[in-house]
Amino acid sequence: MTTIGLQAKDVAEKVLFEELFILDVRNEADYMEWRIEGKQISSMNKPYFDLLEGVESILEELPKKKDILVVCAKEGSSKFVAEQLIEAGLKPVYYLVGGMKTWSEHVKPIEIGKLKDGGSMYQFNRLGKGCLSYMVISNGEAAVIDPMRTIEIYEEFAKEKGAVITNVMDTHLHADHISGGRKLAEKVKGAYWLPPKDAEEVVFSYEPLIEGTVITVGETKIDIQAIYSPGHTIGSTSFLVDEAYLLSGDILFVDSIGRPDLAGKAEDWVSDLRNTLYNRYKKLSQELIVLPAHYSKVSELDEHGVVRAKLKDLFKRNAGLNIEDESEFRKTVTENLPPQPNAYEDVRQINMGNINPSVDEEREMEIGPNRCAVHG
Repeated sequence: MTTIGLQAKDVAEKVLFEELFILDVRNEADYMEWRIEGKQISSMNKPYFDLLEGVESILEELPKKKDILVVCAKEGSSKFVAEQLIEAGLKPVYYLVGGMKTWSEHVKPIEIGKLKDGGSMYQFNRLGKGCLSYMVISNGEAAVIDPMRTIEIYEEFAKEKGAVITNVMDTHLHADHISGGRKLAEKVKGAYWLPPKDAEEVVFSYEPLIEGTVITVGETKIDIQAIYSPGHTIGSTSFLVDEAYLLSGDILFVDSIGRPDLAGKAEDWVSDLRNTLYNRYKKLSQELIVLPAHYSKVSELDEHGVVRAKLKDLFKRNAGLNIEDESEFRKTVTENLPPQPNAYEDVRQINMGNINPSVDEEREMEIGPNRCAVHG
């Protein structure tokens, strides 16, 4: 039987909505650092070099009644192991086309809900990295918030929906992934918006995103109102969309809060972070649906595969919003943090326009999970 390769988009559907068993044949360190996860996903790690002489040693550990997906870094090793499993009588067995490199880049758009004028809000989920971006569509116009570097997905999606992208914006200067904001805006000849306090070292022109800025999408005034919300970065800015959605960037997540240390200024920004979360956000409508720019765990996705939560619910259950003592809060967000994102200093320089690596170099920099949260 010929082995069947699954594209990343097909794997995404299984990860979100189906059961799947994954045999990961990368080395143990890479598997422990970063792997495909889902609510109904189970997996095991067996390095490829341990299977060169055959797969007999692991047959008893593999399920007999579940789809099996073999994954590796680039594809070749997983295809070889999948062929051996099929020869041993297991089925159905698949391999991930392009390996974890393609998984890292796949982006799935999901509709979140309708806007007051009949327009729509969409969440773009980069499942392999936990990155989230958004598109607001109204009356044939679209705005994109926090786009990833693979900008084709936004161009194609807008075209499919009969919309023209007129505005592109970043909530802050990202450190965990390469922004596609400037490139996308140039491609569609739209405006690129960036908080000026995060842009002091950028080498390109942009529209300054300051508090009170209202960006209109469509003829019926779907307002995206900027709210200055420092803490993750000094310029971090949230967006209030259609008086219903709070795009919180990397300040507030469903299961955690943003870390203040990725520009080396944790001690300076702790007070800003606490003020944004405990004062500014507290004064907003608690019925707002929070839409963050990242997530860390598959448990943060709802049954529709969307990452979202009402602000009032987060104030009840998010541990980062319930630290009464200010000194304890300071300690929580400055000590015992997760490792910093892969190549984060280079990523910041790219997003400022100071260095221009090749596509392969960019891809390598982004491999691995995001680490924008204080915990999780």
